[in-house]
Amino acid sequence: MSVTDTTNASPARAGTDNPAHEVAHAALRGAIGAMAMTGVRTLTVEIGLVGQTPPQAITRQRARGLMRRIPRRRRPAAVELMHWSYGAVGGAAFGALPAGLRRQPWAGPVYGFVTWLGFEAGIAPLLGLNQATTKERPAERLALVADHLLYGLVLSEMRRRPQE
Repeated sequence: MSVTDTTNASPARAGTDNPAHEVAHAALRGAIGAMAMTGVRTLTVEIGLVGQTPPQAITRQRARGLMRRIPRRRRPAAVELMHWSYGAVGGAAFGALPAGLRRQPWAGPVYGFVTWLGFEAGIAPLLGLNQATTKERPAERLALVADHLLYGLVLSEMRRRPQE
């Protein structure tokens, strides 16, 4: 079989050299990673480590007008869908990184950490969220770092890739 012939390619290898496929696959992993974060956040909010998750902070502190258009009982679902969509976009961006970088075992967790740092140092201050002005939140920050590391682990798929 030639290098360009994919008719007999195994399902595990099919499409792995296709950038559009990689981005779409990473977007799906990003949405799943955001869903996994939801589980961690449910726990950390319930045990009191996190007062308000980043999606809740954004929608409650800066998107009240938009949220008022959504029936009250549907708002939590809308916030989750927003977060999962954001996770998919972040996953697609991860999938667009060079394959050699993306396939490093540390790439996903580092990417997850950078997304958390982007919220803490960029988005929260830019939007004027309470999280940006409250400095005394080490437990909350650690909990949010942990769920972003989980997101990154899901992005990196936590499996060995087939050898060339």
